[in-house]
Amino acid sequence: MIHNVKISQSYLFFLFIITFLSCKQSSKPDVSTIHLDVKIERFDQDLYAGKEKDLKQTDLLLQKKYGVFYDDYVHRMVGNFNYSNEEILSTLYKDQAYYDLNKEKDSVFSSLTPIEKDLTQTFKYIKYYYPKAEVPRFISFISGFAVQTPIGDNYMGIGLDMFLGKDSKFYMAIVESVPLYLSRRFTPTYIVPRVTETYAREELFREKDEDRSLLSKMIYNGKILYFMDQVLADEVPDSVKIGYTSKQLEWCKTFESDIWGYYLANDLLFETDYQKIQVFLSEGPFTPGLGEKNESAPKLGIWIGWQIVKKYMRENPTVTLQQLMTEKDMQKILQAAKYKPK
Repeated sequence: MIHNVKISQSYLFFLFIITFLSCKQSSKPDVSTIHLDVKIERFDQDLYAGKEKDLKQTDLLLQKKYGVFYDDYVHRMVGNFNYSNEEILSTLYKDQAYYDLNKEKDSVFSSLTPIEKDLTQTFKYIKYYYPKAEVPRFISFISGFAVQTPIGDNYMGIGLDMFLGKDSKFYMAIVESVPLYLSRRFTPTYIVPRVTETYAREELFREKDEDRSLLSKMIYNGKILYFMDQVLADEVPDSVKIGYTSKQLEWCKTFESDIWGYYLANDLLFETDYQKIQVFLSEGPFTPGLGEKNESAPKLGIWIGWQIVKKYMRENPTVTLQQLMTEKDMQKILQAAKYKPK
């Protein structure tokens, strides 16, 4: 009898844990009434399917179906305006590297349904906060590593050859132009976060030319990452949002107060000389001048900006996401954040 009571108590505790976790996961708004179904058009497959067909017919079909994207692809991504569409297609189809890359891409992306599902959810959140935001036409392609997530006239491209997985043999072959600290992020997991970031930066919240100080750029980038927090699935880790390894993220957390102290001690917050501040904003294997044995994370200004914005939103719970994103006074955000890492 006592044994049964123990089982019942354990069961109740288990139910409590499930309920608690469910409550935690429901922090995002209910978007079930927003009708949206993102589909990715497979230009990569349609292009390859034309390999054995008449070039002129293939060219006409692709022009009709993909319009501006096809023109951009032929003349800006894989070719230029010195050659005709048919000449570029012919060169592409004869290239063994194109064949090999297409084969590898198909082995990784036989279906894009999981990505479509995640993009649908993310863009439902975006539409919740910004009902007038236009969902772009998504088109997948391969371009020989020319571009990853281009935005054009009413389309957004997804360069599948730049998401094949960090151990892809192709990335070792292009290491001189694309270093490993970048290609380690070329995995399917990064597709939705990178699409979301590009869309936010290019379509919703363009950086203003006059925002030239390190603080302005820190807060701008921090707002972009905070926006991503709100519209990406909870399962997307912070390391993927910002493009860190888990070790780099832990390094940032461990030395947060030291990083902030470095900016203050060197009067960097209001510095506008791009040569001086770009080291804290740019991609790289680490941040020169900070940390020992090159263990520091890169783009530390962006990470600190993210922490400031998160602290600002915690300290000011009545501020909405929309108000945050339109706030132009970066100093006001810093002061109201009461950011003093220990």
